Amino acid sequence: MDPLFLPLLFIVVLAVPLIMNARRQKRAIADAQRLQSSLTNGDRVVTTSGLYATVVGTTDEMTVDLEIAPGVRTRWLRAAIREKLSDDRAGDDKASSPLTSPGDGSRTNVP
Repeated sequence: MDPLFLPLLFIVVLAVPLIMNARRQKRAIADAQRLQSSLTNGDRVVTTSGLYATVVGTTDEMTVDLEIAPGVRTRWLRAAIREKLSDDRAGDDKASSPLTSPGDGSRTNVP
């Protein structure tokens, strides 16, 4: 057995995961930048803090205006947009929200 084999194997075992992780991270950054540059008015989005909103303005390359409730508009950095919701998920926000309860809307006190 060659005396250089073990150190070489050790380097390869450490280097390969580092290289693969760097490639994955680059791809994720590129995907996020592509998403943020593709935002247009009317898109339903989710921010990194979990806020569901609708894009109502794209005035510059750094910010985007979001409507979080009827008549309530806020300005966000584009980098804060985590994902764009597809049409079939956009109308599903309220149905899956943990704050809405099924039934007639009446609340009961639970000890």
